[in-house]
Amino acid sequence: MRFTKMQGCGNDYVYVDCFAQKPPTNPAALSIKIADRHFGVGGDGLILICPSERADARMRMFNADGSESEMCGNGIRCVAKYVYDHGIARKPTLKIETGRGILTLDLEIRGDKVQQVRVDMGEPILEAAKIPTTLPGDPPIEVALPSSLTLQALKGTCVSMGNPHCVVFVDAITDDLVHRVGPKLETAEIFPRKTNVEFVMVNRNDDLTMRVWERGSGETLACGTGASAVCVAGVLTGRSARKVTIHLRGGDLQLHWAEAGNHVYMTGPAVEVFSGEWIGD
Repeated sequence: MRFTKMQGCGNDYVYVDCFAQKPPTNPAALSIKIADRHFGVGGDGLILICPSERADARMRMFNADGSESEMCGNGIRCVAKYVYDHGIARKPTLKIETGRGILTLDLEIRGDKVQQVRVDMGEPILEAAKIPTTLPGDPPIEVALPSSLTLQALKGTCVSMGNPHCVVFVDAITDDLVHRVGPKLETAEIFPRKTNVEFVMVNRNDDLTMRVWERGSGETLACGTGASAVCVAGVLTGRSARKVTIHLRGGDLQLHWAEAGNHVYMTGPAVEVFSGEWIGD
């Protein structure tokens, strides 16, 4: 099976072109093996680039633990780059089908290659039952999180960008927060489908820093849907403007929650790293 390794702000996945070859029979099991950083290719998971009857391509995304996720903001930028650069659809604006629906992506092309991608992430989902979470509020804004999980006073703001997020604003982002509190919140009963967890510092009202504990993958260097949720949460809590730069461990993303239309737009890089052949089972 041929594959291509790609990354967006260090959020790296193994991509399989299912236009050129048959999709794997068991992508969930394959994701666990191929994402292993010691015994596989290494990555945050597996993404299949598939034909679509409704768009230029369809993205299926599997986390490193084999679970399938609805969307990946960094992953979809790389899908768009692959679709354009490899001649599947040579258009400056692409439609990609995801578990979130069909998203529109505008490509920044230099030297006949895609360098950056602007993704229309759609409208944030703010109803607690649809996020989903059992925390109170539509959406839950600055709700106290269970001290049995956090061992300290923390408040969460919950947003879905097609997948669930719990955004926690803090004065300082620590390894203890990310690696101890993150996994406890991910699997807490208050999140029926688990959740991604973002820990965020406000530098200015247009400049934020975040680290993310991703549902099914652990800490990753970036999360596009997470950055989108942080942008929304920043506005909802009065901490930030609608246009922000968000610094992640793997690089920067530009976010804009537009008042007109209520859509969130994310702009960031997409990079092809290498290609190879997977000979494992």
